[in-house]
Amino acid sequence: MSPQLLATREFAVIHNHSANQQAQAEQLATNIAHIRTNIAAAARRAGRDPSEITLIAVSKTKPIEQVMMAYQLGITDFGENRVQEALPKITQFHPAGLHWHMIGHLQSNKVGKVAGVFDSVQSVDSLQLAQLLERHAANHAIRLPVLLEVNVTGEESKAGMTADETLSLAPLLVTLPHLAVQGLMTVAPLVANAEDVRPVFRTLCLLRDRLRAQVPSCTWQHLSMGMTDDYIIAIEEGATIVRIGRAIFGNRIYTVDRGNTDES
Repeated sequence: MSPQLLATREFAVIHNHSANQQAQAEQLATNIAHIRTNIAAAARRAGRDPSEITLIAVSKTKPIEQVMMAYQLGITDFGENRVQEALPKITQFHPAGLHWHMIGHLQSNKVGKVAGVFDSVQSVDSLQLAQLLERHAANHAIRLPVLLEVNVTGEESKAGMTADETLSLAPLLVTLPHLAVQGLMTVAPLVANAEDVRPVFRTLCLLRDRLRAQVPSCTWQHLSMGMTDDYIIAIEEGATIVRIGRAIFGNRIYTVDRGNTDES
C-alpha cells in the first residue's frame, strides 16, 4: 500500500471517529435538555421548585468518554451499579464538583472498595451492610452519605428492606457516627403503564413522613425514586433524586453476566 493511500485511510478513520463523537454529543445534549424540561414541568405541576430535584445519570455499561460528554453538558451526578465496573471510571474521572453514587446492590465483600471512593451509597438494605460501611468509613475518617433502600412491593427479585424493617432499624442506623442517613431509595416494578407505580412512590413518601415523626434526629431529606420510564410520576409524588440511564445514554449493551438488572 502506498504511503499516500495509507495516509488517506488514516485520515478517514480519524474523521469518522470525530464525526461519531460529535453526533453522540449532540444526541446527549438533546436527551438531557428533554429530561430537564420534563423534570421542571413535573415539579411545577406538584407545586415544587425544580431545583429541589437531582438528576443522576446512570452510566453503567457506558464508556468513560460518554460520562465526560455528559459532564461537559452539565451533569454532575453519576450512578453506577457494579463496583468493579465503576472503580476505573472514578479513578480516571473525578473532577471537583462531580459526584459518583453507588445505586446497585452492594455485596459485603465489596464494601471496602466503596467507602472513600463513592460520594454516596443509595442501596443500604440491611443492618449488617450499614455496620460494614460504618467501619470502613471510620477507617477513611469520613462521614458517608447513605440512603436506605426499601423494597416497597416485596418483590423477591429486588433488594431492600421492608417498610417495617426500615422503621425498626432506622433509630439505630441514624446513630452510626460515620454514616449520614439522608433518606430513602426504592426501585419500582417494571410495568406497562407508568401510572401503575404511582402508589409505590406515594407509599415511600408516606414512609418518609413516618420516619420524620419517629426519628426526628434525621431530616430524611431525600427520596431517590424514578427511572427512565417513571421519573415524571416519581417527581409528582415527591422524588428529590431521579436515576436515569437509558433516556440519556440510550440502550445498554450487556455482557453475559448482567449483574444487577434494574433498568434505569
